[in-house]
Amino acid sequence: MITRRTFLKTSAAAAAGTALSARSWGQVAGANGDIRIAVAGLNSRGKNLVDGFRVVPGVRVVALCDVDSAVLARANAAYGIPGVADLRELLARSDIDAVGLATPNHWHALQTVWASQAGKDVYVEKPVSHNVWEGHQMIAALQKYNRLGEAGSQARSSPAIREAVAWVRAGNFGKITASRGLCYKPRPSLGLTTGPQAIPTTVNYDLWCGPAPLVPPRRQKFHYDWHWFWATGNGDIGNQGLHQMDVARWFLGEEGVAPRVLAVGGRLGYIDDGQTPNTVAVIHDYAAAPLIFEVRGLPAKAGAKAMDNYRGLDIGVVVHCEGGDIIVPATNYTSARAVDKDGKLVKEFKGGASHFANFIDGLRSRKASDLHVTVAESHVSSALAHFSNISLRLGAATPAGELQEKIKGHAALAESTGRMLEHLAANHVDFGQTPLVLGQPLEVDPAAQRCVGNEAANALLTREYRAPYVVPSLA
Repeated sequence: MITRRTFLKTSAAAAAGTALSARSWGQVAGANGDIRIAVAGLNSRGKNLVDGFRVVPGVRVVALCDVDSAVLARANAAYGIPGVADLRELLARSDIDAVGLATPNHWHALQTVWASQAGKDVYVEKPVSHNVWEGHQMIAALQKYNRLGEAGSQARSSPAIREAVAWVRAGNFGKITASRGLCYKPRPSLGLTTGPQAIPTTVNYDLWCGPAPLVPPRRQKFHYDWHWFWATGNGDIGNQGLHQMDVARWFLGEEGVAPRVLAVGGRLGYIDDGQTPNTVAVIHDYAAAPLIFEVRGLPAKAGAKAMDNYRGLDIGVVVHCEGGDIIVPATNYTSARAVDKDGKLVKEFKGGASHFANFIDGLRSRKASDLHVTVAESHVSSALAHFSNISLRLGAATPAGELQEKIKGHAALAESTGRMLEHLAANHVDFGQTPLVLGQPLEVDPAAQRCVGNEAANALLTREYRAPYVVPSLA
């Protein structure tokens, strides 16, 4: 296995040659030869990356990476592609042009920096970062080493949604009054463990934890359920919800984070080992129009399997305009429709495209402008999710009546919270057992992406890193 010292030495050499490769690469692999990709993280979304890249003409997936030897073996058997546990081994190879990262959130930043240092382009799943500070370092690394980075927010490559965004911005429905993202997705209790859980014998746990603390897991399901713990995940607002957060901001045309953020919610309806909220209503109070986001992990009512819906959506985006609503379902990101105030269909938008192909187009042209959603673009949407979580994490348990009184000045948030409380009542949620939290209002400097006069909030913009897996300060 490549050592850290060898990797850094190799990366330095690769970085020194980056300027030359940026001039010549488009004439070698980019224009006339195959683009060779390695994919890291092979559970769930990672398999989608392998499948998606393999069908793009002129692309070869030449290597795989996963810290779980059982997962790696299954992928090797399925695809006939060799693999390793440590991504640094692949980054040291000269026959790999780019990497696709579908690893857990806490690894995205460091792996993007490493890949940039090694002269590789990067496709990284959402959220691009585990915290706000990491996003800045990723952007700086890609710029410093002249690499291209695209985020896995595939809705940005949808012709249907792109057309709908342009139609709204052209003023066809008047001004936007609010842009609303929805993530109503079933998230049952993780259950309560009696103590630290056994680590699968096939997992290299030091590599799995990487930048996060090396502590035994407190979850029965090792894979995937890391999303619901602060050390490794960001809850559903940064998981499924990041797709919808990004689309909601895209319609607004906002290029930065909002100056004011306030969240309401909690981990409600059950007591388990999970940490992140399963229920959230948050307002990002932009000057022109607010961005509202709603997360619900409980069903429509106690004992039901179906989830709630809003304008017929359980997951998606509703853009409220003076002349009606734009409804964007999450299913395959291939459609959107405009309906007037009476619900009558005014216009329909249809069409899908490969986001993976867009990444390859960018690699061939060597133009970041050809990428539909760069890491820098996706960083803003990721930061919205992070600020949402920070508000809630710094909040306090508040009785429902008192909470509603305190947020009544935020009409859009009050409306969302009112519906959320009805939803929680239908699930017989006892706030004495699982408290409802009123988040801390955040005043944010959009340019600096820091909270004004709030050091507790700013402390959550980054984290302590575990040596030797330390994200370097580049920005």
